[in-house]
Amino acid sequence: MTAVMQEAGAPFGAALPSGGPAIVTEGLTKRFRGGQVAVDALDLTVPRGSVFGFLGPNGSGKTTTIRMLLGLVAPTSGEYSVLGLPQAQALPRVGALVEGPAFYPYLSGTANLARFDAADPTAARGTAGRRIAEALERVGLSAAAGKRYRNYSLGMRQRLAIAAALLGPRELLILDEPTNGLDPQGTREVRALVKEIAADGTTVFVSSHLLAEVEQMCTHAAIMRAGRLVAQGTIASLSAGLVARVRVETPDAADAARVLGTLGLADVRPGDGDVTAELGGHAPERINAALVGEGVAVRGLAVVRPSLEDVFVGLTGEGFDVDG
Repeated sequence: MTAVMQEAGAPFGAALPSGGPAIVTEGLTKRFRGGQVAVDALDLTVPRGSVFGFLGPNGSGKTTTIRMLLGLVAPTSGEYSVLGLPQAQALPRVGALVEGPAFYPYLSGTANLARFDAADPTAARGTAGRRIAEALERVGLSAAAGKRYRNYSLGMRQRLAIAAALLGPRELLILDEPTNGLDPQGTREVRALVKEIAADGTTVFVSSHLLAEVEQMCTHAAIMRAGRLVAQGTIASLSAGLVARVRVETPDAADAARVLGTLGLADVRPGDGDVTAELGGHAPERINAALVGEGVAVRGLAVVRPSLEDVFVGLTGEGFDVDG
């Protein structure tokens, strides 16, 4: 599927030069009949060239936001701009995969893409063959181009859907839950593909409820909760306010906790077979040496860096699906 925004008002859209953000929203709101607010006053900025993770539990407003950005749903209020361009100029520059791929099972990958391309009024008919071959090569499906879609693995099907969104040069690629339902191998395939597409200069906007997955492939992220934006920024900046912790695996948890407290580590938490504490400015090797010197049996020692899950829990007091 290829789609673009509805044209924003002149002052708002004109504020974005060609080198500005890929996506900007101001107060973007969607209220359905009955009063349900799916997206509530969203202020979002997606830098060009980023792999941007749009995070939140299922039902937090992610897909509704995407559908508004693509002009598939009209917002109740607020403004948005995609690529800072009028609709006619943005149309050929944006590719999107929303709510899963839909292909003919008895047709090959090439034949399916040919039908997608034929349905695009902006596509140049004379270059269809070349563009289809290039799209298949880009997603690693050249060898399976003649294979029927029904025989594709889940990962191959998702890659074919991304190929459909890449039948022309795209400055922005919007993917809604691209790894949803995939096995680990398919997930790795899609993750690697997203990184390759971004390396070629395309901004990639990825909606997901899988925090760990986004953390591995995104440079920036925004976190949604119940239709509202709770945080956005680079992956590093989102966790900057949280401190790393040290985790010691030991059968002597009480003694280990005492030693960590003596060393001056804060928030010492003894558990069943382990103890954790804020690392602060302490060197892990010195902590280990102090524990051993005091006769504590150390089975393992690790520094645990804050994750996006920690960020979300810290912001909302809730967690959501990390691994699927």
